[in-house]
Amino acid sequence: YTPNHLIVEARKPVELTLTSVATMTPHNFIIKDPEGSLSVEQDVSAGKTVTIIFTPTQPGIFPIYCDKRLWPFPSHRDKGMEGTLEVR
Repeated sequence: YTPNHLIVEARKPVELTLTSVATMTPHNFIIKDPEGSLSVEQDVSAGKTVTIIFTPTQPGIFPIYCDKRLWPFPSHRDKGMEGTLEVR
């Protein structure tokens, strides 16, 4: 992801525009808090752009990643497609 570190404020809406620069491979954008305070999952088809809006409620640092994979190969996250969302 570029950028791979995002800083946002808790309890304020976040709007992100996601663009897949891949020409054939689909991707997704996932943020999941194990505690359940934040859950975002959006597919982004190859070569497409989508906009997502979410409001983080709790401060913390959350992983951002793509879990798509072509079996039996490693997932995109395993190949380094990940980042961090920092909620202050």
